[in-house]
Amino acid sequence: VSIQHPWIPDLGHWCGGSLISTQWVLTAAHCFEKFENVSLLYVVIGATQLTQPGHGAQMRSVKQVIMHQYYNPADMSYDIALVQLDHPVQCSPYIQLACVPDAKLTVSNLQNCWVAGWGATTARAQDSSDHLQEAKVQLIDVKLCNSSGWYAGEIHSHNLCAGYPQGTIDTCQGDSGGPLMCQDNKADYWWVVGVTSWGKGCARAKQPGVYISTQYFYDWI
Repeated sequence: VSIQHPWIPDLGHWCGGSLISTQWVLTAAHCFEKFENVSLLYVVIGATQLTQPGHGAQMRSVKQVIMHQYYNPADMSYDIALVQLDHPVQCSPYIQLACVPDAKLTVSNLQNCWVAGWGATTARAQDSSDHLQEAKVQLIDVKLCNSSGWYAGEIHSHNLCAGYPQGTIDTCQGDSGGPLMCQDNKADYWWVVGVTSWGKGCARAKQPGVYISTQYFYDWI
């Protein structure tokens, strides 16, 4: 989904998110730091192009935002939030609910992982993309990601890292709150294993995207 605000120029897109039930969207807490009044926010569900959402898209206003009580913008810990829509969404061929993994899934074994979003396509571009973009990424061992020369202790136990050691492919500004999703190893369906949180620049070597583990927060969700 695209979380939007009327004051944002051009497309209005602010953050991504994942529809996890007909009335709730999973996203990042840092998306709501700047907004005193969340009632101005709205959510576009089921679109791939923001300027032409198409007949499959639905729009909803935001009823409330629940940010994690321990969210800390200084170190980006607990960067997770839930958005309640003003009324439920109808599922359709364009709109399906995302699955959140419980403790039984071994996330580190998943091979086919992708990120998606309407964020910037270069690190210097401030503009969002009109068309939804997707990119294949690799899960990167958190110990490696947290080592010297990489993020050197800035990664929390509730984070995942994904991208490539050499950089080149990554999430970027405007992708925040959107999904890191991996296909189940034994089935066709997919798991939203991460919520896009932060990174140093975009697509830099040894600075992959940092995500919030949805499995870690399964009970909270």
